[in-house]
Amino acid sequence: MTESDAREEICRVGRSLYERGYVHATAGNISVRMDDAEGGGFLITPTDACLGFLDPARLARLDAQAKQISGDSASKTIMMHQQIYQAAREFDPKTRCVIHTHSTHCVALSLCPQTHDQAELLPALTPYFVMKIGRVPAIAYHRPGDPAAAQLVAQTIARYGQAGTPIRAVMQARLGPNVWHDSPGEAMATLEELEETAKIWLTTNRSAQALGEQELDDLRLVFGARW
Repeated sequence: MTESDAREEICRVGRSLYERGYVHATAGNISVRMDDAEGGGFLITPTDACLGFLDPARLARLDAQAKQISGDSASKTIMMHQQIYQAAREFDPKTRCVIHTHSTHCVALSLCPQTHDQAELLPALTPYFVMKIGRVPAIAYHRPGDPAAAQLVAQTIARYGQAGTPIRAVMQARLGPNVWHDSPGEAMATLEELEETAKIWLTTNRSAQALGEQELDDLRLVFGARW
């Protein structure tokens, strides 16, 4: 992906998420890790920018050490994104995009008292949740931009990956999910599936039955589901 294409794709995805209510006001951020052929480093949405009205030319351009080169001031979450890329690429070298939102149903679910004692946000409710996302570890609340949160997320990605169940998302309590994939479009699809599953879980008052082990084994065998 060229830098020009990445800039356009970040803005397209941001606008799509905003128009469909996955982000609001100036919440959320999107980054892309650039290939070495494009100079390496990162593109990320500016701090306090509305994802529905991004300007490709004003996206923050950072070098490989996350030092800003050009554009508007980078989102304060760049440290979190940088840690996610570093940890996730150990298990999927193609990881190229991170999206963070404050998606309503995911955040609402993280506020439920029952969720506080769970290691993961959601059970294995639907086959597409299992196939497209897999497990979503619940991360305890830290203030926005706290370096400790970024370190905890990286450690969590490493732990799940080393256990043979690499992940594509984590859920920060009270803040929202971080998802990652090999392109902005794929990362957006991951976010959509996660938010829809959280909506289903809340709509059924958390009483829906999870897929059984036999169904999960079938998804693992046929689709390589990582659950």
